[in-house]
Amino acid sequence: MATDATTTKFQNPTDFRPDFHSEKISSATSYDGLHFWQYMISGSIAGLVEHMAMFPVDTVKTHMQAIGSCPIKSVSVPQVLNSLLKSGGPSSLYRGIAAMALGAGPAHAVHFSVYEVCKKHLSRDNPNSSIAHAVSGVCATVASDAVFTPMDMVKQRLQLGSDSVYKGVWDCVKRVVREEGFGAFYASYRTTVLMNAPFTAVYFATYEAAKKGLMEISPECVNDENWVLHATAGAAAGALAAAITTPLDVVKTQLQCQVLFFLLCF
Repeated sequence: MATDATTTKFQNPTDFRPDFHSEKISSATSYDGLHFWQYMISGSIAGLVEHMAMFPVDTVKTHMQAIGSCPIKSVSVPQVLNSLLKSGGPSSLYRGIAAMALGAGPAHAVHFSVYEVCKKHLSRDNPNSSIAHAVSGVCATVASDAVFTPMDMVKQRLQLGSDSVYKGVWDCVKRVVREEGFGAFYASYRTTVLMNAPFTAVYFATYEAAKKGLMEISPECVNDENWVLHATAGAAAGALAAAITTPLDVVKTQLQCQVLFFLLCF
């Protein structure tokens, strides 16, 4: 009887596997079956595509934010756009894009890496903890902004200045170091963090809420989250987060380009 019971109990050798196999699966599915480095590359590419696609809009925004530093009345988007096209042609909308490309890729890779590491350590007991995700996002923001801020400063100075002011990325870097010191690259770092930390928190909170609401309106999307659902929720989240943090974004631009404003306005 004992032999039969033992045989019955262990007749399927896979009875021992679930404990080990499930551990492997949970490790793999935490990244949807992809390796960590694949997500880093994907995040970097996504960041580059996002910034490059919206770069002309970013250029117009930077010029509008800079107006306050000069004795000029506020202007509208069409006025700034027409002024840029008349003075430098379509290429003026892409001045500084090389600096953005140099900073955006590494910054997004750092953001993802720090976020995943922090989330892994902070959400061990509760993988769905909103607090753990928020804290991880803030840590990722602090780290990625440290990487991106110097190139963001160069990007904005190139966006605002003509070819007679800076000849390119390397010329801008050399002149800033020589004339203002290395600290000029991080003049807006604290403001950038203070802007991006709440931006990240508001963005993800709004994104999850919007996605949940859309799923309730369209139950057919629950099991098949198409790109329209993500795009709509992402647009709503981005709009609200940007509306809340734009004042700090203006301050950041003023700090990064204060010397250039003096040269251009006076």
